[in-house]
Amino acid sequence: MTIKAATTRTHSHWNLTFPCGFLQLFEEAKMKWLLIALACIQLSECIVRVKLFKGKSVRDVLAERGLLEEFLKEHKDNLYSRFRGASKGQSFASTDSLVNYLDLSYYATISIGTPPQSFIVIFDTGSSNLWVPSNYCYSYACKDHTKFIPQDSSTFQMGEKSVSIRYDTGSMTGILGYDTVRVGNIDITHQEFGLSITEPGNFLYYAKFDGILGLGYPNYAVSGATTVFDNMMSENLVERPLFSFYLTRENGQSGSEVVFGGVDPNHFTGQINWVPVTVQGYWQIQLDGVKLNGQMVACQSGCQAIVDTGTSLIVGSAAPIQKILHAIGAGPENDAWYYVYCNSVSSMPDVTFVINGIDYPIPSSAYVLKKTYKGKNYCVSGFEKMNDDLWILGDVFIGVYYSIFDRGGNQMGFAKAV
Repeated sequence: MTIKAATTRTHSHWNLTFPCGFLQLFEEAKMKWLLIALACIQLSECIVRVKLFKGKSVRDVLAERGLLEEFLKEHKDNLYSRFRGASKGQSFASTDSLVNYLDLSYYATISIGTPPQSFIVIFDTGSSNLWVPSNYCYSYACKDHTKFIPQDSSTFQMGEKSVSIRYDTGSMTGILGYDTVRVGNIDITHQEFGLSITEPGNFLYYAKFDGILGLGYPNYAVSGATTVFDNMMSENLVERPLFSFYLTRENGQSGSEVVFGGVDPNHFTGQINWVPVTVQGYWQIQLDGVKLNGQMVACQSGCQAIVDTGTSLIVGSAAPIQKILHAIGAGPENDAWYYVYCNSVSSMPDVTFVINGIDYPIPSSAYVLKKTYKGKNYCVSGFEKMNDDLWILGDVFIGVYYSIFDRGGNQMGFAKAV
């Protein structure tokens, strides 16, 4: 059948003949998909991905240098001190705990200034300030770390406030300044941050990280400093007012990341279950109970827990943790570790946390940590005791459950990580 010339148009590439109306529809469809593609590009620009890498923990470095035993004798009592009183909704503790970072091994790189100066930091949901060492710092702890040089940044502005964060090992004192902070692929302009002048003790000298980027609520920020994530939201740099953590647990395994402004469905399976934040300071939630071998061993009437990327282990009240340690055959405490038999891991029970009516089992493959020291392999428990009724769900928990920190809804979401 021949189509009349008045109603036809030839496509120059393929030398085909189409009705005029068809080409109009084709052009409209093409424009529609172009707009969708542009929207997707814009959305992806508002989702900020930051890769995390695993390095040696402070405990590992101290052990290698033969300094761990002496250090723990001095500071063990201060472990996790920053969270005491949090379950009762008390205001920000005047003393933070650096010992809390003893086993952390997930780090990220950010930059500050123009041109950018790079720093290795901890993304810590258990604190709210950003601070890094400065060239004003004369403490021993600053000696082996990258220091921010204000004079080398054309966008730096000095603030008028000082900052002092008391730690169990001493105080970090410094000044607050403003500069452009680059996180992932975005620049956060006029970001307030601390420049250390003194840093406490020798602990930070052995740390892999230079500074700390706090992701807690703004009311816990020392000196009223504006948090990094609050600036991300106010400058419309993220699509949604939330961020999510994905932590790979095997040594040498890559893929750990923080996503600001969204979630990555490739990192979890099944649905996301949500639970309200009970105290907006730390990321604090209600625990319905803790089960071992199907039996409740803690929080029978409910208790409080903090989801904290700045804590590597799962920390709980002394009595139930002791029951868990006994059930998994953990040996006497040595170097603040409870050692277990590596060949017994497969027979160890799950430890289940009940949150908002849903069971979150932690298998032994997640809570038994493998260590290598002086050429020998060891297995240790991922549980730690604290003299408080508060629980801390650290990286051992987050490694099993993709964790979403939703500031817009003041809630947390959990889904099975893959």
